[in-house]
Amino acid sequence: MAERTLTAEQHHVLREHGTEPRGSSPLNKEKRPGTFRCAGCGEPLFLSETKFESGTGWPSFWAPLREEAVATTVDSSYGMTRTEVHCPKCGGHLGHVFPDGPEPTGLRYCMNGLALEFEPQKQG
Repeated sequence: MAERTLTAEQHHVLREHGTEPRGSSPLNKEKRPGTFRCAGCGEPLFLSETKFESGTGWPSFWAPLREEAVATTVDSSYGMTRTEVHCPKCGGHLGHVFPDGPEPTGLRYCMNGLALEFEPQKQG
């Protein structure tokens, strides 16, 4: 797998399990049809039709593209127990999933925009 060139901020999030500042991602405002991919390797992760306004300041989705499109592990850092979401292909840290999302899944995949890239749906 060829490593993509990452900005220092993307490297911090994807490879060092960092978190971007709340409300800083332009992807919060992305409303077009398309696919959100891993910024580290290009793997397709989420479709725009599962994106919703969570009010948290990070791009949020109620489901991944398919069940195996993301991987999860237990994150016990900072005195909390959370479910970390990462790319199944390159292992990049994407964010966390919480059980307070909308139906039909009741889940909120709270992702770092720096860990994602958006590919608009082709017209026509």
